[in-house]
Amino acid sequence: MQDVAALPTLTELCQYVLNALCRHDNLDPDQTPLEQALITRHGRPCGLFFQVQGPRLLKNYAIWAGEENRILYYNCNGERVAETRLSEGPDPRGLAA
Repeated sequence: MQDVAALPTLTELCQYVLNALCRHDNLDPDQTPLEQALITRHGRPCGLFFQVQGPRLLKNYAIWAGEENRILYYNCNGERVAETRLSEGPDPRGLAA
C-alpha cells in the first residue's frame, strides 16, 4: 500500500503515523502511546523512528525519512507493510531544536 499525504507540521505527521500504525492491527489510537526517537545521519537530524505497542508484545513501527519525503511502515515481524509519500512535510533539520 502506498499513499500520498500532505503533512506540513510535525504534529500532523505524528498523528498520521499513530493512526496508520494502529489501523494495521485494530488498536485504539486514543489508548496507544506513540514512542518516537530522532534519527541522525552524519550528526544531522534526518528523520524519526516511531513505535506503538499493543497486547501480547505486539510492536509496530514506522520510519519517517525526512530527506526522502516518505514514511515506511513495518509490522511486528519486521516486514514492510506500507509506505506513504509526502507531497509536503516538515523540515527534518528543524528537529534539532
